[in-house]
Amino acid sequence: MHLRPCSSLAIALGANLGDPAVSFAAVRPLLAAALEAWAGAPLQLSWSPRFRTAPVGGPPGQPPYLNAVLLARPGAAAALDASWPDPAVLLQRLQELEARFGRERREHWGPRRLDLDLLWCGATACCSPELVLPHPRLRQRAFVLAPLATIDPDQLLPAAASGRPVAVAEALAALPLVPGEPEPLALAGDPGWPEGP
Repeated sequence: MHLRPCSSLAIALGANLGDPAVSFAAVRPLLAAALEAWAGAPLQLSWSPRFRTAPVGGPPGQPPYLNAVLLARPGAAAALDASWPDPAVLLQRLQELEARFGRERREHWGPRRLDLDLLWCGATACCSPELVLPHPRLRQRAFVLAPLATIDPDQLLPAAASGRPVAVAEALAALPLVPGEPEPLALAGDPGWPEGP
């Protein structure tokens, strides 16, 4: 098995209010354009299928989520070890997109019209009130790992503060089963989101 080093970055998409499928289709080209403008160069963008997932944490009674992941790598013309620009700037652009789609931050892990989470940005490690990289719950979330595994199961997740890098498939397989919680369900593609299982 060939494990790919973490020269990539990843963004998780989630929504469970309004019509998440419509929101995903509408934000997709905007997210791609914002990411390439921030990087200042063409990127190799890989989109996962959409998954229907159970809410994790937050208030009870939330509707199911739609989740997906975007994995970005430097374009063919860029050096594989090229560093990414400031991830805080990208975070601001992601939050601007969320706001355009009606995201309101009322309660922790509450329902939302659109959530865009920066999971990692190359080997960058940071911890501030606004941004923690790599995402502190990355290895605990089936709704992130399952979509990632459809793109590249051998992709190495960045090392946590007290751990070693592991491949996406290994991290997904290590997750404990939660009684009564359905596994993420990959959905068929459609014109707005052609990727499917």
